[in-house]
Amino acid sequence: MIDAINLCKTFSGKQVLKGLNLMIDTGITQVIIGRSGCGKSVFLKHIIGIVRPDSGQVIIDGKDITKMTSKELNKLRLSFGMLFQAAALFDSLTVAENVGFNLIEHTDLDKITIYKRVKEALSLVGLYGAEDLMPSELSGGMQKRVGLARAICIRPKIILYDEPTTGVDPIMADAINDLIRMLHDRLEVTSVVVTHDMVSAYKIASDIAMLYDGRIIQRGSPEEIKNTNDPIVKQFISGASKGPITDGQHSDHKI
Repeated sequence: MIDAINLCKTFSGKQVLKGLNLMIDTGITQVIIGRSGCGKSVFLKHIIGIVRPDSGQVIIDGKDITKMTSKELNKLRLSFGMLFQAAALFDSLTVAENVGFNLIEHTDLDKITIYKRVKEALSLVGLYGAEDLMPSELSGGMQKRVGLARAICIRPKIILYDEPTTGVDPIMADAINDLIRMLHDRLEVTSVVVTHDMVSAYKIASDIAMLYDGRIIQRGSPEEIKNTNDPIVKQFISGASKGPITDGQHSDHKI
């Protein structure tokens, strides 16, 4: 479904991605872990075509999106749903208008069909009946669920999650993890989740890949990552303050 090949990207003289390679199979939940600021969200933006690489390719369903026109990219994005880190709701729109926004703006569906899809999406995330509320009336966890309803309302093939459990308490974080698993199974989508929350990663992942120093340094099943011998991965997943990451040592890693 998704194949990133030798992705390189530099911002203001800092190279964030340094030849990243990652192939994501159709229908799995691919979790990408790594420290804050390591480039996880930048990678997501490459997948959806918001950011173009300095070099390398992003192949989605057999098509190289780095060579697409803006019109072609906009059409492709209708097959993506995305949950942003801060939910990114429009304050002046109701819940229903937020959830149906992409359908209203980018499709020719009539209002009745859109409203039906909105209600279905809200029902899936446990917010049936919340259509007329405003974002200011919602808790942080509810806002995340509205953002998730918006992501699934377009019935995407791929859902991208940017730090889905950030900013919510542990109980709500677990509820969001359950939602991600349920939606993956119910909708049969390919999911890509970036996070530094290892509790979440272990619960939802089919496969975990660690991004470090601009590259994927290791990937495997949750069990394989838990039992890693790689000192960098081991330090990150254990949350240890001392180790090769703290010391700034960069090793040669091969998957």
